[in-house]
Amino acid sequence: MVKLDHAAPTTTKDTAGGLRRDVGLIGLMWASVGSIIGSGWLFGAQKAVVVAGPAAIISWVIGAVAIVLLALVHAELGGMFPVAGGTARYPHYAFGGLAGMSFGWFAWLQAATVAPIEVEAMVGYAKHWKWAESLQHADGTLSASGFAIAVVLMAVFVGVNFFGVRALAHTNSAATWWKIAVPLAAIFIIAIGNFHPGNFTSEGFAPFGAKGVLAAISSSGIIFALLGFEQAIQLAGESRNPKRDLPRATLGSVAIGSVIYILLQVVFIAALPHTSFAHGWAKLDFPGISGPWAGLATLVGLGWLGLVLYIDAIISPAGTGLIYTTATSRVSFGLAKNGYAPKLFTKTDKRGVPWFGLITSFVTGVVCFLPFPSWQELVGFITSASVLMYAGAPLAYGVFADRLPHMERPYRLPFGKVISPMSFVVANLIIYWAGWDTLWRLGFAILLGYVLLGSYAWYAIRKKLSDAPRLDFKAAQWLPPYLVGMGLISLGGGFGGQGIIPLWWDIAVVAAFSLGIYYWAKATASKPEEIERSIGEVVVTDAPAH
Repeated sequence: MVKLDHAAPTTTKDTAGGLRRDVGLIGLMWASVGSIIGSGWLFGAQKAVVVAGPAAIISWVIGAVAIVLLALVHAELGGMFPVAGGTARYPHYAFGGLAGMSFGWFAWLQAATVAPIEVEAMVGYAKHWKWAESLQHADGTLSASGFAIAVVLMAVFVGVNFFGVRALAHTNSAATWWKIAVPLAAIFIIAIGNFHPGNFTSEGFAPFGAKGVLAAISSSGIIFALLGFEQAIQLAGESRNPKRDLPRATLGSVAIGSVIYILLQVVFIAALPHTSFAHGWAKLDFPGISGPWAGLATLVGLGWLGLVLYIDAIISPAGTGLIYTTATSRVSFGLAKNGYAPKLFTKTDKRGVPWFGLITSFVTGVVCFLPFPSWQELVGFITSASVLMYAGAPLAYGVFADRLPHMERPYRLPFGKVISPMSFVVANLIIYWAGWDTLWRLGFAILLGYVLLGSYAWYAIRKKLSDAPRLDFKAAQWLPPYLVGMGLISLGGGFGGQGIIPLWWDIAVVAAFSLGIYYWAKATASKPEEIERSIGEVVVTDAPAH
């Protein structure tokens, strides 16, 4: 057994050497804010108001509270284990190889589907120009020519990663300032002279009731927009003062993002001319609605601002797409380093780029355009995959609180034993609200992952390869019932399911089921000595040496 001194590790070494603790509060916060403010702001307000009416403001508030709960749990874990890529490692420490492989696959799904979402955002806003009008059908789905353009854009993302990925790091600060400045400018410039309070009540504040408010959280891009806080956690190993800075950066980034998005929703509703929603919010329509904010700016006589927003609709999504294409290849690299995927994913070219992982991310992105041809459908998928990945943190938190009570925690979450199960319940509610139509596709993707990774793990164990993973079925016995159970509840619920479980009762069912899984997972988790051995045998899954 590897003996720990019950102190959080201070340095994580990769193949290029140790990580230096040079990142301060602003660096951590900017990493998260830059991830939170992405293509979500370009479409989120319009998609949410169509689903929930003006009550979409409540949806944003609920979404922000949900993300804060998840962020708080991640803040303590990030301080305990200041290692790069910690999000996917916590379940591995707590529940062994099977859980590690599963949540590693969820992390890969999350990363692999972001770039296609950004491509959809770029194509959607491009319809402003005559030559691009035929790229999408009236329902937002890609036409044949749109699909071809989307494939080309994915290829560009991959190509730039092969030849210019290192240069992207130097533009992050400027890009983040741009991402913050443009939506703030849109908020205040459009609000001046175009704020109509009567818009909030003229067609009903909540015309679709509570169901619309809850559905908007997952399906219209609210949670997707607020995701990204974990970037500060991923940099925990390089934080100068994790005890002070991690919670501030995590919560600060969520606060900044939430305020911006709520203001965007308020101003979007108030600035619309009544004729655009006179037939009901579900039939919202105005010239340029395919690029909602740019179209609105043009509609109220701010054509120059509309032009800026059309430019932003290229720059912001492209930057995020490039970064997540990189992330996808690095996650697959990490899965291979941990023995969950073939070593081919660790092969690098002369520039140190994991070329096979990049090609795989391109193929995956193209496939995503087939079952999820529109931005909103892709958002529902990525929201579910992301939250499923994040759900592993509350489970791991509960295990560490019981099994490693004396381990140093630079940041200790107040009322953690209450907030942790609450955050797991909230994560599962977000997944449930995404709807059956999204979840059955996610279930298929999960099964595909088990076939692919499971087959390789079985082969590696059978051949007694040196990198064969140790799968702990006993510690992860709760995982199959958890995944199947969430699917069955969704099928029986009213969010795209058969409607057998009435509204509000479905929330109670999800909550009770979640708590049952939470305490089952705690009871069957790895023993303290096994957890310590896993922590002591950290296999770094960061980018390869260049």
